[in-house]
Amino acid sequence: MAAPAVEGLAVTVLRSVMLRVRQAAERSGRQSDQVRLVAVSKTKPVSLIRQFYDAGHRCFGENYVQEITEKAPQLPEDIEWHFIGHLQSNKVKAILAAVPNLAMVEGVDNEKDVMFDLCGMGRKPLKVLVQVNTSGEACEPNIVVITLGELCLKHHASKSGVEPSGCVELAKHVKLGCPNLEFSGLMTIGMPDYSSTPENFRRLLDCRIEVCKALGMAEEQCELSMGMSGDFEQAIEMGSTNVRIGSTIFGPREYPKKNKN
Repeated sequence: MAAPAVEGLAVTVLRSVMLRVRQAAERSGRQSDQVRLVAVSKTKPVSLIRQFYDAGHRCFGENYVQEITEKAPQLPEDIEWHFIGHLQSNKVKAILAAVPNLAMVEGVDNEKDVMFDLCGMGRKPLKVLVQVNTSGEACEPNIVVITLGELCLKHHASKSGVEPSGCVELAKHVKLGCPNLEFSGLMTIGMPDYSSTPENFRRLLDCRIEVCKALGMAEEQCELSMGMSGDFEQAIEMGSTNVRIGSTIFGPREYPKKNKN
């Protein structure tokens, strides 16, 4: 009888979080279906993800290539997977081969060479979000290259995303110069410790205004991925369309203990 009890807990947790999402959306004058909830299952087993799938959830996120490529093939194909973090160029084809239902990469952060050469993969353009450093924390910039086919762009980037002053140029490159990618919006992780402030969210909102103006896009077409377990309600109230919630749904992370020699 233990399994039904655990499954019941998953339903209760999911309903509780969805209620909080709905209430926050209503406070912002929107419907709950205008906010995507990405359940971030980092370090969690397939069996636990399956419980939330069976409870009705379909959108899950992972932070590590090894985890998503191991878990996704063991789960139903109608899951909408999000890869959250920097996707190295030498991992792109491997992740797409293992996870054909990969829906989005959050996000393009420019820390290293990023190659999204999807020619011959037989799939529609991959949705990507540009990650913006909204914390104002100074990081040592690096010159990096984002390449698709023969198109490349040298860009200054920081450890936590492109600086706000560079997000328009990068978004323009992805949208206009990368036919195998679909520019879908902007994201932020907030502060370096993954906390956020209203200023972080407002800075991303300002970036969206500039990006949409430069690209001739309606703001509703440019997603904002901001808000995690500790601040997702505030993020939704300020306009987030995509929240990434892990520990509130799955419980504390379970990292393997390091052996002490």
